[in-house]
Amino acid sequence: MKKQISTNQAPQAVGPYSQAVSAGGFLFLSGQIPLDPETGKMVGGGIEEQAERVFQNIRAVLNEADLDFSNIVSATVYLADIGDFAAVNTVYAKYFTGDVLPARSAIQVGALPKQAQIEVSCVASLEK
Repeated sequence: MKKQISTNQAPQAVGPYSQAVSAGGFLFLSGQIPLDPETGKMVGGGIEEQAERVFQNIRAVLNEADLDFSNIVSATVYLADIGDFAAVNTVYAKYFTGDVLPARSAIQVGALPKQAQIEVSCVASLEK
């Protein structure tokens, strides 16, 4: 059985998908780009500001499912410029701490929606 997870504290889906879906003991979070949930617009600033907004959006979806970053078991980071990897890694390290960090991939892509510099998707365990 699957269940949709949605919150107005993160940007609403802009297409035929869910913010997150709970199924099989996991929460599958759709990719988040740096949209401000209040305005629906991209945040200003550089890669650090965009990464912060992405992780704030992820936190909002996790919170709706009564989870946090410690539940994430896998993350995929999509970058418009792989040269931003070190800066994103610094922001990423503020949100992912502890003894067991998620598995992760980071890749450069040709383009991201709304000309975002970063998008992150995750899978979280529903186990507490």
